[in-house]
Amino acid sequence: MDMLLRQLYQDRASDENTLAILIIEKELLPLSITDGFNVVILLINSDKNISWEIKHYKIGEKRVAFHSLSQAMMHQTLIVGNHRRLVDWLVNGKIVFDRNEYLKDVKERIESFPPGDRSKKMTIQFTKMLRRFEEGKTLFQNGHYFDAFSNMMHALHHLARLSVIQHGYYPEVTVWEQVKHIEPPTYKLYQELLKSEETLEKRIELLILATELAIHSKTIIGSQHFLSLVEANGDLYLIADLMAISETEDYRVDLELLVRHLVEKGAVTCYKEETKAEGIMKTYYQFN
Repeated sequence: MDMLLRQLYQDRASDENTLAILIIEKELLPLSITDGFNVVILLINSDKNISWEIKHYKIGEKRVAFHSLSQAMMHQTLIVGNHRRLVDWLVNGKIVFDRNEYLKDVKERIESFPPGDRSKKMTIQFTKMLRRFEEGKTLFQNGHYFDAFSNMMHALHHLARLSVIQHGYYPEVTVWEQVKHIEPPTYKLYQELLKSEETLEKRIELLILATELAIHSKTIIGSQHFLSLVEANGDLYLIADLMAISETEDYRVDLELLVRHLVEKGAVTCYKEETKAEGIMKTYYQFN
């Protein structure tokens, strides 16, 4: 089996664009998410034209997925956190090729989790939590309890990931096992919701109250990355100015919601300016 697998990647190891190759075997790593494949081969390359390519193979009775990923895409997914399985693969996969210890440096970065990476990931999770909370509360107020509960549970999951990141760790596939040791009150809330014999309506009410408190306590840490991009020097910004900041790209979809939340919390002040159309005012934002 090893010899046959090697035939899939050995030619790629001599390519100067290939930085590292790992193998993830489901049999050896049962908690790893491999999308039903027995083996995943992960190749990191320096080619900017290839973001993420996948090929499927069959070796005997084994299903094999070959992922070729650019280093730019790898770093983006590590920051955004939309492919948690990738962190698992990078940390637990067996290294079969590592040019100039490239992957060793990546693993050290994951382990040390630099403050800059951490700050951005926290803001991404915070804005996602805000979005789910707002949608869940609106659905609840309009009597759509199942959809409201689903959104509020998602909000709780984003809170869990934010808490893990705040303590200096990357969220893993088993994020609640991490939260259990890192932030027991959040884990206890999750447990209570799963085991509760209260009505669905009461459970949603509890979730709304708990999430409101969490949002209040996490606002400063959760907004830190965004606030670091704008100076509290009296400048006035249009929402278009804030959306145009390249560093906000990964959470731009929820940026309006974040700005509104910061206005409500007093971290941002709104100013109005008359337009040529009578009765219509243009809104500017100033960071305090």
